[in-house]
Amino acid sequence: MSVESAKHGGCLCGAVRFTATLRQHKFGVCHCGSCRKWASGPYFAVGCGRQVTFEDETELAIYASSEWAERGFCRKCGTSLFYRLRDAGNYQMALGAFDDAGDLEFASQVFIDEKPASYDFANATRKMTGRQVIDTYLAEKTGGVAKNG
Repeated sequence: MSVESAKHGGCLCGAVRFTATLRQHKFGVCHCGSCRKWASGPYFAVGCGRQVTFEDETELAIYASSEWAERGFCRKCGTSLFYRLRDAGNYQMALGAFDDAGDLEFASQVFIDEKPASYDFANATRKMTGRQVIDTYLAEKTGGVAKNG
């Protein structure tokens, strides 16, 4: 059972502020090459679904990082703010952009097969390969079980 709660956050310079409703009090990390390049390490993300509002979008920039996803950041200071699936509109907000995220549990790691050997986390988390993540996304999108291929 998930307990939804609203949390506030923003970028380093304060130009972009947001309120996000967390679906669970958990966060995960993505080890894919794109996230590591974007975040200069694994991307720490909090799933918020579509429940994100921005106070002022003037300094919010969006980058289409793939055919299915885009990333949001502050155009003034460059702070990474979110990863969003284009079709579903589901936000994965940057953990570090929240004003207070100290009560969240580290629960999952995705694209574990792309994680470099140079670091490891001691936390016991759910781990999924890139193929498992893509299959899960396709299954949710089509309402059934996705097939490889």
